[in-house]
Amino acid sequence: MFPQRQILRATPRLAAQLRAANTPVFRSALQRRLASTENAFLKEREAVKEHAAATADLWRKISIYGVVPALIIAGINAYNLWNEHWEHWEHLPPLEERVEYPYQNIRTKNFPWGDGDKTLFWNDKVNYHHKDKTT
Repeated sequence: MFPQRQILRATPRLAAQLRAANTPVFRSALQRRLASTENAFLKEREAVKEHAAATADLWRKISIYGVVPALIIAGINAYNLWNEHWEHWEHLPPLEERVEYPYQNIRTKNFPWGDGDKTLFWNDKVNYHHKDKTT
């Protein structure tokens, strides 16, 4: 119980000391004292700051001069591949003339949206289903 009493009695004094340490006069004196001292810690801290600045500048340059052109080239490539893909579809017969196999478009019950025959991701340019057509 004795250590607990000491802690309780020391708490207000410790709080007062901490408040005094946060005053601007004390902080500026402490900063002046540390700034005037040439010790290994401050030298290492400055070296870390310089390294961080150089590294941040390097990654900024990589992002601007490397990533942006790579994204533009990738976008152009994707656009060309997309157009080639749709040119291939132009050579296929029309959707109505294609063979509809029995395993395609199996419906055990209607979907709860639309006319009940089309899936949620139905695309009229690619998908075709004729209800009355049998193989």
